[in-house]
Amino acid sequence: QLVESGGGLVQPGGSLRLSCAASKSLLSFTVMGWYRQAPGKERELVASITRGEGIDYADFVKGRFTISRDIAKNTLYLQMNSLKSEDTAVYYCNTAPIARLIWGQGTQVTVSS
Repeated sequence: QLVESGGGLVQPGGSLRLSCAASKSLLSFTVMGWYRQAPGKERELVASITRGEGIDYADFVKGRFTISRDIAKNTLYLQMNSLKSEDTAVYYCNTAPIARLIWGQGTQVTVSS
């Protein structure tokens, strides 16, 4: 089960930190990622992190977003800085690069002045 949280309304240039509660085994042994889906668009992979801490970002978030995980807390994080209006979307976590688990409810991020 995946449970995302931490979204909200933020002004352009602001920051948010998203959290995804997942099982310890999932975070320890599986490549995990953050995805997002904007209205009228397909879901897209934003960032992923491997077991060996290898990290990959989509070009449109490089230098602004940071993915991390705390296995002791069973949590995957996405730190989002310098947010833009085009980052507005529902954000989800799942395995990556192929989402193999049932999607959680996601967390809404709205960037607007």
